[in-house]
Amino acid sequence: MYYKQSSNVIYRDYGSFGYITDNRNFGYKLTTDDESYIGDKIVSESGAVFLSELSRSPQSIECLTEKICKRFLDVDYEIIKKDAIEFYSMLENEGFVISGDTFEKCNKNDAGFSYKKNKYKRLKNTHIINKGMENTTQAFFDKYFNNEPQLTSIHVEITSRCNERCIHCYIPHENKTEIMSTQMFYDIIKQAREMKVLHVTISGGEPMTHNDFVKILRICDEYNFSVNVLSNLTILNDDIVKEMKHNHLLCVQTSIYSMDSHIHDSITQKKGSLDKTIASILTLIENDIPVQISCPIMKQNIDCYLDVVKWARLYNLNVNSDYVIIGCYDYSARNVDCRVELNDIRKIINQRIDMDYKYLSSLEKEYNKKRDMRVDDYICSVCNSSICISETGNVYPCAGWQGYTLGNIKNTKLKDIWKHSEKVNYLRNLRRRDFPKCLSCTEKEFCTMCMVRNANEHPQGDPLELNNYFCDIAKINKEVYFNRKHI
Repeated sequence: MYYKQSSNVIYRDYGSFGYITDNRNFGYKLTTDDESYIGDKIVSESGAVFLSELSRSPQSIECLTEKICKRFLDVDYEIIKKDAIEFYSMLENEGFVISGDTFEKCNKNDAGFSYKKNKYKRLKNTHIINKGMENTTQAFFDKYFNNEPQLTSIHVEITSRCNERCIHCYIPHENKTEIMSTQMFYDIIKQAREMKVLHVTISGGEPMTHNDFVKILRICDEYNFSVNVLSNLTILNDDIVKEMKHNHLLCVQTSIYSMDSHIHDSITQKKGSLDKTIASILTLIENDIPVQISCPIMKQNIDCYLDVVKWARLYNLNVNSDYVIIGCYDYSARNVDCRVELNDIRKIINQRIDMDYKYLSSLEKEYNKKRDMRVDDYICSVCNSSICISETGNVYPCAGWQGYTLGNIKNTKLKDIWKHSEKVNYLRNLRRRDFPKCLSCTEKEFCTMCMVRNANEHPQGDPLELNNYFCDIAKINKEVYFNRKHI
């Protein structure tokens, strides 16, 4: 019998225990996704030994037993073999491990993501670990690490260069000149793996303009990271597709602004960009590489963004259509002229409710969740579970907040920045009580507090100074919610 780690799970060995999880927090869903996730699981120290010997390539039980025996010198071979079979079989029933009579069958049984309905396999009749019990795992980590924030996701901008000039981009176009060395990226990934990071977002600029982009993807795959690539896809090629297809933990996000090439290309300021992006999306679908579409809503496409949603549904793709445009990180706000008017936002929210029967219930769910928020809750995940690194090595709280440098990995280890940076600790210690106006606001349950939105449109980059535009959006959200709820 052969065993392997399922291609859609991530494993980290903490020594005294092991942690294995699916990709639900980082991967993209089909529009027909039934949310049959595997979940996550904590295993004991001895279980971690058994798990750590598995790889994404099938190994015979005899080979695995021999490896494990080297870790337990005083235990009989047959006992370890019996325990290994029982342990791997249990994890297989839960969706984390794949088995097969032969090397080939083991690989074949590892059914990955597919857009082809006749081939797409979901987990059925399997035990869902911690489904609905996510707090159990989090409580374990909080206790183990004494409530110290753990870095689980990094965003790496491997270049600021871009072959498009989108009118809403938060990176000033004159700053799109730098590129990260492949060695620097490797160092970042190595440090992130040592810190037990699970997920890496790769972006730019346009990341595919990096000469070593394929190598960068391969490094992430070798270190067993979930990967999210943000790209306009206009220069996708066969080598990139081949590498992407190899990593079952990889997803791609691209942007379509309109199905009308004149409108889309006027936003990217690159003639022919729509046709190239669409062709590449279809290539990814054909190769069963998960892709999601982002469609920021602006004055330029407010009358036609729904065409993108309708087109995507034909291919079972999700579209994130959002009217939030983040200001340029140089505090100039030069890119926000394309923002839709507040009255248009009211129209957009109503359209969403009309098109998606689940949308109103999702608003209600968020409303109830935010009602339970406490004054000592964190503002968001920045510096608590995630961080961003630019092509120059500068470390920021998140993508878009380049005006607030936390350190530079050229002269300081990522771990030291995460643990000891004064600016990190300042942000980490901020709580909802530091926004007194928000605490007394009657629309607070309909607002998503975001410090980068505040900072990037404040002349001095103050994250605590509220951006009234988003306060007005919260009022509209509340108004529409209660009006539609009582229809």
